Amino acid sequence: MKVPVMMLSSVPELHGYIDKSQLTEDLGGTLDYCHSRWLCHRTAIESFALMVKQTAQMLQAFGTELAETELPNDVQSTSLVLSAHTEKKAKVKEDLQLALKEGNSILESLREPLAESAAHSVNQDQLDNQATVQRLLAQLNETEAAFDEFWAKHQQKLEQCLQLRHFEQGFREVKTTLDSMSQKIAAFTDVGNSLAHVQHLLKDLTAFEEKSSVAVDKARALSLEGQQLIENRHYAVDSIHPKCEELQHLCDHFASEVTRRRGLLSKSLELHSLLETSMKWSDEGIFLLASQPVDKCQSQDGAEAALQEIEKFLETGAENKIQELNEIYKEYECILNQDLLEHVQKVFQKQESTEEMFHRRQASLKKLAAKQTRPVQPVAPRPEALTKSPSPSPGSWRSSENSSSEGNALRRGPYRRAKSEMSEPRQGRTSSTGEEEESLAILRRHVMNELLDTERAYVEELLCVLEGYAAEMDNPLMAHLISTGLQNKKNILFGNMEEIYHFHNRIFLRELESCIDCPELVGRCFLERMEEFQIYEKYCQNKPRSESLWRQCSDCPFFQECQKKLDHKLSLDSYLLKPVQRITKYQLLLKEMLKYSKHCEGAEDLQEALSSILGILKAVNDSMHLIAITGYDGNLGDLGKLLMQGSFSVWTDHKKGHTKVKELARFKPMQRHLFLHEKAVLFCKKREENGEGYEKAPSYSYKQSLNMTAVGITENVKGDTKKFEIWYNAREEVYIIQAPTPEIKAAWVNEIRKVLTSQLQACREASQHRALEQSHSLPLPTPSSTSPTKGNTRNVKKLEDRKTDPLSLEGYVSSSLPKPPEKGKDDAVPSSTSESSALSRKRFTLQGLANLKGQKASPTSPDKKAKRHEVKSDPTPFGLRGWSKTSHSLEAPEEDGGWSSAEELINSSDAEEDGGVGPKKLVPGKYIVVMDDEKGGPDTLAMRSGDMVEVVEEGAEGLWYVRDLTSSKEGWVPASSLSTLLGKSSSAQCLSSSDSSPGSAVLSSSSSFSEGYPAPFSELQG
Repeated sequence: MKVPVMMLSSVPELHGYIDKSQLTEDLGGTLDYCHSRWLCHRTAIESFALMVKQTAQMLQAFGTELAETELPNDVQSTSLVLSAHTEKKAKVKEDLQLALKEGNSILESLREPLAESAAHSVNQDQLDNQATVQRLLAQLNETEAAFDEFWAKHQQKLEQCLQLRHFEQGFREVKTTLDSMSQKIAAFTDVGNSLAHVQHLLKDLTAFEEKSSVAVDKARALSLEGQQLIENRHYAVDSIHPKCEELQHLCDHFASEVTRRRGLLSKSLELHSLLETSMKWSDEGIFLLASQPVDKCQSQDGAEAALQEIEKFLETGAENKIQELNEIYKEYECILNQDLLEHVQKVFQKQESTEEMFHRRQASLKKLAAKQTRPVQPVAPRPEALTKSPSPSPGSWRSSENSSSEGNALRRGPYRRAKSEMSEPRQGRTSSTGEEEESLAILRRHVMNELLDTERAYVEELLCVLEGYAAEMDNPLMAHLISTGLQNKKNILFGNMEEIYHFHNRIFLRELESCIDCPELVGRCFLERMEEFQIYEKYCQNKPRSESLWRQCSDCPFFQECQKKLDHKLSLDSYLLKPVQRITKYQLLLKEMLKYSKHCEGAEDLQEALSSILGILKAVNDSMHLIAITGYDGNLGDLGKLLMQGSFSVWTDHKKGHTKVKELARFKPMQRHLFLHEKAVLFCKKREENGEGYEKAPSYSYKQSLNMTAVGITENVKGDTKKFEIWYNAREEVYIIQAPTPEIKAAWVNEIRKVLTSQLQACREASQHRALEQSHSLPLPTPSSTSPTKGNTRNVKKLEDRKTDPLSLEGYVSSSLPKPPEKGKDDAVPSSTSESSALSRKRFTLQGLANLKGQKASPTSPDKKAKRHEVKSDPTPFGLRGWSKTSHSLEAPEEDGGWSSAEELINSSDAEEDGGVGPKKLVPGKYIVVMDDEKGGPDTLAMRSGDMVEVVEEGAEGLWYVRDLTSSKEGWVPASSLSTLLGKSSSAQCLSSSDSSPGSAVLSSSSSFSEGYPAPFSELQG
């Protein structure tokens, strides 16, 4: 293609070819053109066009994503999808708005020259640029409108999906609740076994209906919500409509079940009211019969008055009795189960029995009321006539004129009538006995009704407190009313009240209700649940903390608001005291029941239940004192069960080395509060506190404790029947205890005796087990002719046969000992009285564990009198004769302070293995006295426990001649009264704590067990 090219040399020549309007000013034209501005506009327009294209593509992709999204099946997922899509839509709209803003900005810049000067002429390029921008803006607006329409539909669908999921979730929850309630109401088949029980069931049904009304109302509201969704043209109408119908059906079914249940209970209430009325009528009738004195009814006036009372009472039977039993069966057929049917029959039988008793009494009273007084005519007695026969009546004399035989028969008639009349009082007494039993049955029933009524009221009060106060403490709506000092302290305030409520509501109340027909058997309910009653001890132990917290926060608005809601006249603290009051009430009711059940089947159970309840009350009371102990470093729980506690006057006497140190030698004693545990006795000082309620209760400062494994007791202290001794570590420490009364002293001594006996029994069983294992190597010894106790073999054999018998408790207390037997009387009982003899024989059941006193006297061994009979808490086990014990040296350090239990190591001597039993063999060295003998004699050395002596020579009959190392006096003493301090015996046996601790509690020794001499023991050591 050839293009002509013109070469121009000047601007005017250019004007000849191109019009000036098409040339710029620099070429002499009139065209308004700026190249940089054109470049700027062109670049902006192309950038805007690219933005429009990208925005359209983004909207298309987002729309595709929304369209392809599946609707979730749960509320949470649907909410997340709706939230995510809404967020993305907002971002897309933001990008769209930025594009529109950019386009409008470009369009304004293109129109700027025309806006500055109206005379400005717009060239074709500017017109094309404006058209391009306007076209792009229109395209954006159309895209935005389409997207908004699509998003509205998508959002509506998501929102309807969310509504559907909420509806479905609510439907599932409500349906589950309604199904559960329907199951519960269907399970409520009990129609009650008494009037009070039915009333309680009706009250439970009303409470259940009130609680269920929330779920029913929610179900009906959900059904209305579903109907609203259908009216709003929800896309899932086919799913919503069946659910709404099902909800309506569930609500109607539940309401009908409640109505049916209420109808059955109303029928039951009506029947039980009728039965109760009949029972009451029968009881009142029996009481009326029992209250009519037989002696007053013997007179005509008394009989007539009693007859009027009976007839008046029988008139009330028309409105109080069960008239027709068949009518009852027919009318109440819907509720008559086997138990209720039997109850109706029993009541009807009782009613008939009562009516029969009334008819018999009525007939008897009518005879007495119609009886006329007959004059007694004086007649001469016949020789063969009975001297005590009553005179014949005038009628019989008249009839005797007819014939002799008839007269004889009629003359016997008055005697027979008299005999018959004499038998009537006997029948009256028999009837009176039966009536008395009926009266007692009525009284038992009254006590049982009181027990049940108060138990139900108690359960309701606990539930009221738990729901009205305890549960409200967790209610977020009430949180602003709870003070800072009360927050997170529900367990302190209410303790284990919820545990107590569940026990009584679910278990104990139902068991009591099962005894309503046999009140005298209610003791078994208490015995079977005695362990559960221990929960009260925990509640009472927490009560001081609860009361302290209440005093601090009693003005809290939370309590006032709760009290207002519950419409209680009393504040919360009164209800927190209910468990304490209830556990003390049981023993009163049991006493009343026992009073009217003396000869009934369950009397023993009632007595045992009463004792158990009193034991629980004592344990609760003791535990309240126990928690007030301060200053004790250990764990009181490790000391075992608290057995006794009380305040005493205490004197102490300690032995340190060779000397005695009497603390508080002045006559004023220390006041101490003692706590006797299974494993230790604690001495505390009582301190009174100032304050209110439990804060006013005393506290106890811990002073010291004695391990029961090293404790002994002396029951009788000379000069005061209220004193006894507790000694420790072979009388190294002696505590003289003075009780407020002899009765308290006896109770403490008995309790300590039980503890020591239980320890002895445990040790004895362990010893017997080991003895059986070693029996092949430990043959029984044979009697020796030189034994100072010759002739007592049969006693030993008898006791060996009784090795497994229970231990006698008397063996654990000390008392004044009888005099030793006279010379030559080997079998004599060493007691001045038969009572002491019996006591010594009882104590002898603790064979092999005591040092024997009262051995046969010899010419060189004067009589001596034992001062004490002391018992160690952990004596050596027995079962084999010829065992002896020796102590560790008193010089040995006490590494464990005597807190050890006794286990023995047995090393039989050669003599014992050969079967010989004789007096203790002399071993050179120093000994310590373990038995008191302060009286002494011409040749006998007076001594006290703890004195140290040195053996000079060995005498006959088990006596040694010794020198007192303190006073340098010399004299004869029984070898059995000494314990080795320095020296070593081949026949000695060691009793220690697992043979490991040199500081064991065993600090005394005994001679080899002699041949069954029935003397009391001076000491049992452990």
